[in-house]
Amino acid sequence: MFSALLVIIYLSFISLGLPDALLGSAWPVMHVQIHADIADAGTIAMIISAMTVISSLNADRMIRRFTTGRVTLVSVAMTAAALFGFSCSRTFLQLCLWAVPYGLGAGAVDSALNNYVALHYESRHMSWLHCFWGVGASIGPYVMGMALTGQGSWPLGYRIIGVLQCILTAVLFFSLPMWKHSEDTETGGKALGFAKAVKIPGAAKIMIAFLCYSAAETSAGLWASSYLTAYRGIEPEQAAFWASLFYLGITCGRAVSGFIADRIGDNGMIRLGQGIMFTGVLMILLPLPEIFALCGLTVFGLGCAPVYPSIIHSTPARFGRENSQALVGIQMASAYTGSTLFPKLFGLITKYFGIGLYPVFLLVLTVCLTGMTESASRRALNS
Repeated sequence: MFSALLVIIYLSFISLGLPDALLGSAWPVMHVQIHADIADAGTIAMIISAMTVISSLNADRMIRRFTTGRVTLVSVAMTAAALFGFSCSRTFLQLCLWAVPYGLGAGAVDSALNNYVALHYESRHMSWLHCFWGVGASIGPYVMGMALTGQGSWPLGYRIIGVLQCILTAVLFFSLPMWKHSEDTETGGKALGFAKAVKIPGAAKIMIAFLCYSAAETSAGLWASSYLTAYRGIEPEQAAFWASLFYLGITCGRAVSGFIADRIGDNGMIRLGQGIMFTGVLMILLPLPEIFALCGLTVFGLGCAPVYPSIIHSTPARFGRENSQALVGIQMASAYTGSTLFPKLFGLITKYFGIGLYPVFLLVLTVCLTGMTESASRRALNS
């Protein structure tokens, strides 16, 4: 039963990744059919991000009252309903309204399952958990592409993913008895709250670390093709191919990390990942032959791979099991904030100073990330 529950958790993280790239994949067709501006996708993404932050910050309170299993069940059901709502929407306003339950559900699942795995499973499972998110995020655009190619129907793509979410909802419903062994440690007691949580030694620094990590990962992926094309003079098709290897590096890196994470430990994996991130960004930054810049993106992705899951998995040991859910929720909120705001910030930087600062931007974020994790580790040990 314990192994079966782990499989269900993995499936839940695949489902979390499935819808993430749907909007971007479908928007070139969607915005024409619903008479929206091409830039309006950013508004929908911002609403989703805002809702994920809200639900992440409230995850501790919800789980103490209802348990991880029930919160996950309801949250996946919310995302399924939102996906069907997207498929039926014919105006931009309708999409904005359905973005609310989608963001709330996604944020709650993310926080709840990350903390559950951190509390009950070894480090390797956290790495593989996030690898499975990458699998879902890769499958989603493929499904949408098939729907658009077959019938030119973006609603069909959303409905297919919605059906998969409904199936998972049913699986989660029947799996509720499997979560019973953890209910005594999850329920009861008073939620820690944001104000008290950030006063725990090292907590604020970990928040900044998550902000920097997500800012670096999202900015690296979003602006890679533009940097290679506009600054390095590489053909768009070739640039898109090498940019895609950044995400492949993250997914494969997390798969490999699972085999060594338990031996090296969370702090060791964080430092290993950050060292590889530095190597990758220097390959892009330094005036080396073109192939170094191209491969540097993949190396940077490989470095990113263990950092995020290892910081999450270290949370119970670093801050105490009783504080873990509150801290994981805050970490998720910080991550969503970084991934939402910083790519746009770099867009403004490129407008005034040029896209050549792309590797410098990534280097600054990596330095800040490393400084915060090291400082937080020292504070936790001394407290």
